Amino acid sequence: MSDFNLRDGDTIDFLLSRRSILARMMDGPGPDDQDLRKIMEAGMRVPDHGRLAPWRFIVIRGDARERLGATLGAAFLKNNPDAIEEQVELERERLTRAPVVIAVVSRTVKEHKIPEWEQILSSGAACQTMLIAALSMGYAAQWITEWYAYDPEVKQTLGLDTDDQIAGFLYLGHEAEEPTERNRPDYNDIVSEWMPTD
Repeated sequence: MSDFNLRDGDTIDFLLSRRSILARMMDGPGPDDQDLRKIMEAGMRVPDHGRLAPWRFIVIRGDARERLGATLGAAFLKNNPDAIEEQVELERERLTRAPVVIAVVSRTVKEHKIPEWEQILSSGAACQTMLIAALSMGYAAQWITEWYAYDPEVKQTLGLDTDDQIAGFLYLGHEAEEPTERNRPDYNDIVSEWMPTD
């Protein structure tokens, strides 16, 4: 596990070297109740125009991972009736790849003066902030949004309202193996400076 955290170096150095850890490369233990609360409280400090708190956090751990995993397996089979048992089992076990999973729910306030898009962006900011918080505390973390984030049966099982959206699942644990760096965008391909033409 990397021993670098915000107590040992500058924030900018941490951000410039930040790397998600794949859920399949995680092991236990996950964050305890105290650390988990800190991670989610960090997520609650994101920009939130209008102070609407347009997000909710659902912790999934212990046996609850297998229980929700059963819904994933059934939903996958329903959507893919030709799937073989190994594929269904893979979906059933997805949430057990990490000791703790947080579902981040985007719950916007409709017909409000704060545009819905800004509220949705706030949920994404919550995901990223919690990801960074967990990594800075020495945990392995990955933000995943896969098919089950959009599945109606999975959302219903989680008790979500019809208009709720899952911004992502945060997988939290410890590194089982050292991650490799991936290619990043080239600065000059991404950054430009606007200049007036008149």
